[in-house]
Amino acid sequence: MANQEGTKTALFRFYAELNDFLPRNQHFTDIPLAFKGRQTVKHLIESLGVPHPEVDLILVNGKSVNFSYLTRDGDRVSVYPVFETIDITHAIHLRPTPLRDIRFILDGHLGRLAAYLRMLGFDVAYDSDIADEILADQAVSQQRILLTRDRGLLKRKSILRGYCPRSTDPIAQLQEIVRRFDLIDRIQPFTRCMACNGLLHDVDKSNILHLLEPRTRKHIHHFKQCSVCGKVYWRGHHTEKMGQVIENLRSRPISK
Repeated sequence: MANQEGTKTALFRFYAELNDFLPRNQHFTDIPLAFKGRQTVKHLIESLGVPHPEVDLILVNGKSVNFSYLTRDGDRVSVYPVFETIDITHAIHLRPTPLRDIRFILDGHLGRLAAYLRMLGFDVAYDSDIADEILADQAVSQQRILLTRDRGLLKRKSILRGYCPRSTDPIAQLQEIVRRFDLIDRIQPFTRCMACNGLLHDVDKSNILHLLEPRTRKHIHHFKQCSVCGKVYWRGHHTEKMGQVIENLRSRPISK
């Protein structure tokens, strides 16, 4: 390639949903990227706008490499998202062994998504006022998957597992997360408190009468209570609507 002195050029191509992070004119096409000095492939990928936790496989000139690979002049770099159906057993994986227990941590703008994930029974840490530095530290120390639409936060070097919901609609975001992390068989609805993430347990009505409104005391007989914050839950119109959301997730195949 013809370059100015000291300038190198590599060709990047992104596959599948990684194109969501690129300008439309760069979708599914070779992107020439000029750079100087010693640049890791991770740095150049993120300079184009794609957060590294979204990437699961990098091929340079057809060979699997890790994030620390030093990009060379003339390299052809193919960047892939997490694979669900393709066998990449012998490729270099870009993150540690998958988590046995799926746990999430969400930034302050995803409060409704946090509640919906808890509704499905998933362990979700959420604080609407948490600072980015603390959020990133907790994601690492607690081995949680970071969900955020803040691409800058997702690009932090310490973050190993994360995802950027593409939609701004909480139900659509929920569908994305269930698909992305293959959660259908892990759903345990109405086992966690939507407010604080505590586990729910059956509670005798006589023990919570002082917490109930008169109509509820009269007509409802089966209750669950959060073991952490004490919030009381029972079946009602809102749980029917949530139950329909869960049924839709289970009955409708989610396109990949």
